[in-house]
Amino acid sequence: MTDGTPPPPLRAALQSAAAEIDHALGVLIPPAEGPEAPLLAAMRHAAIGGGKRLRGFLVLEGARQFGVARASALRVAAAVEMLHAYSLVHDDLPAMDDDDLRRGKPTVHKAFDEATAILAGDALQALAFGTLADEDTHSDAAVRVELVRCLARAAGCRGMCGGQMLDMLAEKDGGALDEPAIGRLQLLKTGRLIEYAAEAGAILGKAPVAQRHALAAYGRDIGAAFQIADDLLDATATAEETGKRTGKDAGAGKATLVGLLGLDRARLQAERLVAQARDHLDSFGERADLLRDLAGYTVERKN
Repeated sequence: MTDGTPPPPLRAALQSAAAEIDHALGVLIPPAEGPEAPLLAAMRHAAIGGGKRLRGFLVLEGARQFGVARASALRVAAAVEMLHAYSLVHDDLPAMDDDDLRRGKPTVHKAFDEATAILAGDALQALAFGTLADEDTHSDAAVRVELVRCLARAAGCRGMCGGQMLDMLAEKDGGALDEPAIGRLQLLKTGRLIEYAAEAGAILGKAPVAQRHALAAYGRDIGAAFQIADDLLDATATAEETGKRTGKDAGAGKATLVGLLGLDRARLQAERLVAQARDHLDSFGERADLLRDLAGYTVERKN
């Protein structure tokens, strides 16, 4: 995988999952006519097409470990991708990162306008939780409540939103954070949602506590590795390779492990996290081989 591409079985699985997730998103966010049509169009622009679908794939593979029905897993995968898309729409706004390119196409506030982008993000977040709460996702209300509860925790002030706040504060302070503080920032901003995606399949499958915790720990470690890899790409790759503007972290004075440790030490840290993540999968046997391969791909990818 030194060329940055996943091994053939993982590549095929990722492509298949991405197509399934996009189809599910297309059903959940249908085109509309009438006055609200621009909002639906902006939501579709943000959520459908492009992206690695890493989070959705984690849901599907986690669910597969416990024999969960594919239709149920796909609804949860789509909900996670909608929540992720909402976060990107808002992160790209002028008040946040002020980006004009995402997944190789104009960001939502560029393709539409700023107010529509804000509303599209809000609506995607609402639809994500509504999808999880719907009976079509799981027949057991307790499972649906747990899915909603854990996603709210991953996305809120002690998760993704809190991490974004820490990132903004660090930028104002010139990125002067030590390694533990940067690790916490990235755990909240990026890691919590990836951890949730890995754990969600176990929630759907009513898995034993030990295996649920193992998948959550796996997700936590690859989430940390994924963020380091993103920071490495921002420092070394081109916009054409990544589909988004690069070099922005250093330009904005953002706090990253790459900036603190340097390229080589940051890569080593990411590789350690990958090895740790794979160890969490020991109890799943060969059935989790795609998850093991995915752990490696998170740090060897080129976009």
